[in-house]
Amino acid sequence: MATTESDSLDVEAIRADFPILEREFGDQQLVYLDNAATTQKPEQVIDAISDYYRETNANVHRGLHQLSQEASIAYETAHDRVAEFIGASGREEIVFTKNTTESMNLVAYAWGLNELGPGDEVVLTEMEHHASLVTWQQIAKRTGADVNYIRIDEDGRLDMDHAAELINENTEMVSVVHASNVLATINPVGELADLAHDNDAYIFVDGAQSVPNRPVDVEAIDADFFAFSGHKLCGPTGIGVLYGKQQILEEMQPYLYGGDMITKVTYEDSTWNELPWKFEAGTPAIAQGIALAEAVDYIDEIGMEKIQRHENELAQYALEQFEKFDDIEVFGPPAGEHRGGLVSFNVEGVHAHDLSEILNDYAVAIRAGDHCTQPLHDKLGVAATARASFYIYNTKSEIDTLVEALDDARQLFA
Repeated sequence: MATTESDSLDVEAIRADFPILEREFGDQQLVYLDNAATTQKPEQVIDAISDYYRETNANVHRGLHQLSQEASIAYETAHDRVAEFIGASGREEIVFTKNTTESMNLVAYAWGLNELGPGDEVVLTEMEHHASLVTWQQIAKRTGADVNYIRIDEDGRLDMDHAAELINENTEMVSVVHASNVLATINPVGELADLAHDNDAYIFVDGAQSVPNRPVDVEAIDADFFAFSGHKLCGPTGIGVLYGKQQILEEMQPYLYGGDMITKVTYEDSTWNELPWKFEAGTPAIAQGIALAEAVDYIDEIGMEKIQRHENELAQYALEQFEKFDDIEVFGPPAGEHRGGLVSFNVEGVHAHDLSEILNDYAVAIRAGDHCTQPLHDKLGVAATARASFYIYNTKSEIDTLVEALDDARQLFA
């Protein structure tokens, strides 16, 4: 991988690290614009997985032989690397899960079922992903707690006055998406953390769409919990991260029980292992954890500020191109520092699913549907949206290809 000393990415050098980008469909080269769903993987990450299975494959924390020791060190060091990447104090605050969804469920079950009850309130936003919304909704049903939602305005931003009203002495948890996977809104999570803490509540930040493309410091945000998925930042699938403040994690009971998360077991009772292993029952995703650390190294070497700038430039360019068409509706706030690197849109008279299928004929991969935000789409008054999302290897010329394909689709349905 090569980078430059300027503020711009050496995109061509970066693209050379991603073998899948060489794929062609017919005589057309793949234009991959579905990065909010999952990013592609560089050779370095692919090699890290392969190298583990070829050279080190063994269970962790279970053996005294050389392979097990090597695997354990690599897996534990991966926790250290992720902690450093997001500004956590140490590996004790980093729990490896399958994904953001499992991280959310871990806290909801391990903390929520024990701490919530009638009269307690959980505050979400109207733009929450189902991973947050459905999880807290169902936990509230089981505990008798209430769920309230911070409104969004017509530009897709949070109504912070409404947030200040909802977050009160009855609030126990505020769960908020850092960056919307539909609107591209970047939410003021630091302000929300202050509101939560002023009312003795916790805040859980869903960072699935922020950690891959902008600098994140969980201690600066003052998040009590923070979660993200490896596969959205050039890492493998099957690995996610839950950050939790050490004191809170120590007080919480485990969510899953079994091997490795225990210290002593008798026929009558059990005691729990130290953090973070207390929450990582059974054989973990060892290869994925090691490869996640490699992915973090990869994007950190490029530079998170550069990645953020590149994504914003691509989103700005896409928005400018879409403005040329009267029949394209774009959702979310206008371009700027409070908007991330994706654009959700609809073409008048063309269902988002039809649009995605037509673009596929041009080897352009976008997303279409409700993006796991059905209540948000109901609020927007649309059944589905098309979504183009950008990452480090995307170019303005690929957006030009998208626009050309959109123009053909518009004419087809005219």
